[in-house]
Amino acid sequence: MDIIDFNNQSQWNNILNNSLANEKAIAVFKHSDTCSISNMALSRLQRNWKFTTNEVPFHLLEVKKYRPISNQIASDLNIQHESPQLFIIKDGKCIYTASHGNIDIKEIEAVI
Repeated sequence: MDIIDFNNQSQWNNILNNSLANEKAIAVFKHSDTCSISNMALSRLQRNWKFTTNEVPFHLLEVKKYRPISNQIASDLNIQHESPQLFIIKDGKCIYTASHGNIDIKEIEAVI
């Protein structure tokens, strides 16, 4: 799994716009590197992720460092902030979201 870090509003806008322009899903993971649950969720995703970057780009935001962007994502997608939290976005809309231990690779595969 190739992880694409992002950390500013412009990058978030590009991610959202790319979900509109392309016919593929985009993954966004809100992560806290100081949280053991977040580290566990990311590690589990890395072990089980079967998509290439061309199929489903995987973007990661460090929520503690970039709280305003994290809040903007919650606002734009109209979904309450949690961390860790995974979004699958397609056509500018969130088609899957889960947080903590509820992030399920089988459910992700089913919506993609």
